[in-house]
Amino acid sequence: MTPQTVLDVGREALWMCLLLAGGPLLAMLVVGLVIGMLQAATQINEMTLSFVPKLVAMALLLVLTGPWLLQTLVDYTQRLITAIPGLVG
Repeated sequence: MTPQTVLDVGREALWMCLLLAGGPLLAMLVVGLVIGMLQAATQINEMTLSFVPKLVAMALLLVLTGPWLLQTLVDYTQRLITAIPGLVG
């Protein structure tokens, strides 16, 4: 296993993490920003007001994109497992 192979596998793993976590994190960022602006405009400082919309948005996002996220992760894992003989030997 060459150093370049290790870097390639690590780069692909980091890209997969970014791809899988980027959507939910971006959605939480947008929802949090909108709720924060709403709270600042109305001066309502209730903690549950920011938590519940984020929870609902995350659940909706996972329902909509969950199958794609899971299929992407399964495809990556299958590629990685089938590449083990080439990586070791």
